Amino acid sequence: MFALFAILPIAIAYQYRKKRQPAMTIPMVFKGVSSSFWLKIRGLTPALKYAALSLMIIALARPQWGTQQIDISTEGVNIVLSVDLSGSMAALDFKLKGKIVNRLEAVKSVVSEFISKRASDRIALVVFGTNAYTQLPLTRDYNTIASILERLQIGAAGDNTAIGDAIGISLKRLEDVKSKSNIIILLTDGQSNTGELSPENAADIAVQKKVKIYTIGVGTRGEAPFLVRHPVLGERYVYQKVDMDEKTLKTIADKTGGLYFRAEDSEGLKKIYDTIDKLEKTEAKVKSFAEYKELYPWFLLPAFVILGLWSILVNTRFLSVP
Repeated sequence: MFALFAILPIAIAYQYRKKRQPAMTIPMVFKGVSSSFWLKIRGLTPALKYAALSLMIIALARPQWGTQQIDISTEGVNIVLSVDLSGSMAALDFKLKGKIVNRLEAVKSVVSEFISKRASDRIALVVFGTNAYTQLPLTRDYNTIASILERLQIGAAGDNTAIGDAIGISLKRLEDVKSKSNIIILLTDGQSNTGELSPENAADIAVQKKVKIYTIGVGTRGEAPFLVRHPVLGERYVYQKVDMDEKTLKTIADKTGGLYFRAEDSEGLKKIYDTIDKLEKTEAKVKSFAEYKELYPWFLLPAFVILGLWSILVNTRFLSVP
């Protein structure tokens, strides 16, 4: 529509392409008489016409004011992150940015990055040790998840390991919100030695509910260093043997259609979560809508007023003869 502005200079040039000859000349006796107000502004009447035409062209371009909003409409994936907080997670066999850290600190960093990559998925947080409980139900509030994850502490759920109970609590959380895809990412560095529900029975229930479980065994093999505080000798490092029941973790993953991973360092742990992130992607259906306020009346109405004024003036006060 704005291309129509090119017509205006052509129309102006056509109108003034040659100097008009007056139909009447003023006798010399009137040469000294001053011009009236109306005569002085007569030359502005063409500007009214072109101003009206300019406003009409802007109105034809249909100016609008408003904001466009995009909603992502998808069911997404329900993910329960089940994290071991037992005493063995204090083993100092991981490095993070060149600094030696315990297993839980390494897990926090990697899981936090995993959460930041998800979109439209609901994520819950379950922690376990001797007991298993929900730290956060399914939510899309990723900032809150990351904040609570950062505050997790070793031993908060007891020093033992109840893998079966952790899976059971996770399955309950997945019942809160229905979804076509439900997964549990269970991370532990030990073997199940407590709890009311055995890992095998918990896996069978997960199969019935069509829930996929990815299991991650974290930590080096054999002995791992721990920082202990002796009342006499003070702080010192002590190597202790940490047993991990990889066979059970593999069985749980195989039964439910998931995968088992072993992470012995931070980089390996990151690759595991990257792999899970790629395996559990969903296509988001994007539905967009926009709400605009039409502004063309603000240009069209003044154009009609100016055009009407021009028409009245050229046919009355500024009427040309002939």
